[in-house]
Amino acid sequence: MGKAAIFNPYLDTLGGGERYTIFFAKVLADEGYVVDIEWKDKSMKEKIQNRFGIKLSENINFVDDIKRGENYDICFWISDGSIPTLRARTNFLHFQVPFKNVNGKTLLNKMKLFRINKIICNSNFTKKVIDKEYGVNSLVIYPPVDILSIKSKRKENIILYVGRFSNLVQNKGHEILIDVFKNLIKEKGFTDWKLILAGGIEVGVGNYLNRLKTLNKNINIEFVESPDFNKLKEIYGKSKFFWSAAGYEVNETSSPEKVEHFGISLIESMSAGCVPVVYNAGGYKEIITSGENGFLWQNKKDLIRITEKITKTGGLYKDISTEAKKSSLKYSYEFFKKNVCQILK
Repeated sequence: MGKAAIFNPYLDTLGGGERYTIFFAKVLADEGYVVDIEWKDKSMKEKIQNRFGIKLSENINFVDDIKRGENYDICFWISDGSIPTLRARTNFLHFQVPFKNVNGKTLLNKMKLFRINKIICNSNFTKKVIDKEYGVNSLVIYPPVDILSIKSKRKENIILYVGRFSNLVQNKGHEILIDVFKNLIKEKGFTDWKLILAGGIEVGVGNYLNRLKTLNKNINIEFVESPDFNKLKEIYGKSKFFWSAAGYEVNETSSPEKVEHFGISLIESMSAGCVPVVYNAGGYKEIITSGENGFLWQNKKDLIRITEKITKTGGLYKDISTEAKKSSLKYSYEFFKKNVCQILK
């Protein structure tokens, strides 16, 4: 059908934005395009397949330079806050991060935006910030989640959080979760529970992770570093709760980049029947209707109170777990593919 070019400067972090990128490539390949992804390390293909549990077709290649889409039919570009000069016949600019105060409305940026056919955001939270910052009207296409392969298993007394072990950009709130878990044991007697913290390791965050591990004294906390997708499915399946403190006490109006922009790991956990109890900020508020398919908390006491209430109220856990599973269905790959194919037309 044609040739497509993809650029993501953060591909080796293998996070939610990178998953979005790869599944956009998959849609293009499924539609008959030969897809070139700019990345010099050709071993990245195997790393992506292991991390995301996806088999990349032979139509997807890793090349040294896509030349900003020159001589391609389609170019899909992940922005780092700047506006590139794209040269494909059809150009899509994608924002994973709600960049603010980057001087987005310059005359030069406006000229470059003439070459962009669609600006795509991963959530309405991101869209609101991007539209104001750059003076545009972007489109929201929610990230795809492999909900069909994540199954609920026999649940154990496990509270789970999945997110990068990093505080370089976003406030992931690992220390908050550890502190609350300690209080849950001390004040509410959750002595037979375990907290699992799982996520990728970014370059330069070794000291952060080591500091977290020093907090693991006389309590049952397990750190799962850089798990592949099969390991994640196992953990999701047996966990009862999904906690998150991402964005805790951050002003999301002045610092929107520091809260969770969407929440792929949240959706993954919901598809496995985990009951989510997540901080009331950012993209989480688009996913969770508190009291129906999960809970939003505002302070540490909230998190403890809600968790205890769910465990002690007959039938509540099952009801919320069931609704969480149902809610996750709207983030399937099929739904994502349908939305992407609409803009390809």
